[in-house]
Amino acid sequence: MDVNVKYFLSMNSDVEKRNAENYAYLKEIGNAAGIDFHLKDHKEAVPEVVFVGGGGVEGKFKAALPTLNDPIIILTSGENNSLAASMEILSYLKKQGRKGTILHGSHQDVANRLKAIIMAQNALLSLKGMRLGQVGKPSDWLIASDADAKQLQAKTGMEIVDIDIEELFAEIKKESYPENQFTEDLKKHTFDREELEKALYIYGALYRLKEKYQLRAMTVRCFDLLEPFKNTGCLGLAILNAQGIYSGCEGDMQSLISMAIIGEISKQPVFMCNPSRINSQNKDIVLAHCTLPLNMPCTYHLMTHYESGLGVAIAGHIPEGEATIFKCAADMSRYFVEKGEIKRNLCETVLCRTQIELHLEHGMEYFVNEPIGNHHLIVLGDHSAAVREFFAML
Repeated sequence: MDVNVKYFLSMNSDVEKRNAENYAYLKEIGNAAGIDFHLKDHKEAVPEVVFVGGGGVEGKFKAALPTLNDPIIILTSGENNSLAASMEILSYLKKQGRKGTILHGSHQDVANRLKAIIMAQNALLSLKGMRLGQVGKPSDWLIASDADAKQLQAKTGMEIVDIDIEELFAEIKKESYPENQFTEDLKKHTFDREELEKALYIYGALYRLKEKYQLRAMTVRCFDLLEPFKNTGCLGLAILNAQGIYSGCEGDMQSLISMAIIGEISKQPVFMCNPSRINSQNKDIVLAHCTLPLNMPCTYHLMTHYESGLGVAIAGHIPEGEATIFKCAADMSRYFVEKGEIKRNLCETVLCRTQIELHLEHGMEYFVNEPIGNHHLIVLGDHSAAVREFFAML
């Protein structure tokens, strides 16, 4: 990862000696964080860090402030009054109504936080201008999952595009879809070929809407497909997710917004699922749904959709281990994120097709006291620190 550095050093110090020490410090932090720092602007380096290499640079920083973008990441070396100068600078930023933060501590602590901040910054940049399609209105039972399009765009730069469900119906009737590695793999699985083809027609219809409206994400009022087509959107959404198009169920725009955020932060496939059962004593929660990105499980097989017994749904085995659970309000007013561990995959007949048991050391009371809707998002790995940095930047 490439990061540009704005380097401030007082001319009252031994410049050659301080430069050598500060360059060595940057190299150590870079090695720990997996970052290449560039003291001259690097065209491929979007994130930017202010490195306060010593005291007495406050005036230089003030003069340069109009050229810097918020949030301003202030890196200190812990030497030559670097921290003291950084504190003065951050106090000035706050008075000016600007956003900033100081990175200070051990090399590994600084590196870890810097990685999280850069992940958050990159996500903010990638979300600007992202078009989210809402195909049909939210399902009737989603009474707390709406989103204000103007508010969302002002806060994150994301844009909601409303698409009539009838347009999806018309596309499905064309009975065609693009072949790719995912459709080819699906056809190798044992399942009713006619039902599989019908599900792939829905994928093709969704894909064409994605292309027409230049969408990076979409959510579909999928239960409306049951009566006219005797099939579901599960398979189509699973393929689109694997192709990097965040795709959610039931017209749930709040969850789609959350999918886009955690997906852009983590750069991992996102599983949208329902909390189904909580064991507070063991701090375990079971989550399940009938679709997930096809590139997320290590193995999968095909079943019908749970609630209807129709169509084609994915029953996947998600790798056990570290994971992040996340959800945010559509207006960004609050969010929930926790690191957890996927303990095992389940195969119960009374739940949606892909089922996992997640262990959480903290946050279990959230689900019964102050949940943000019903759907929640799972990604592999611990990305909770980057999520917290993301919301601190809004």
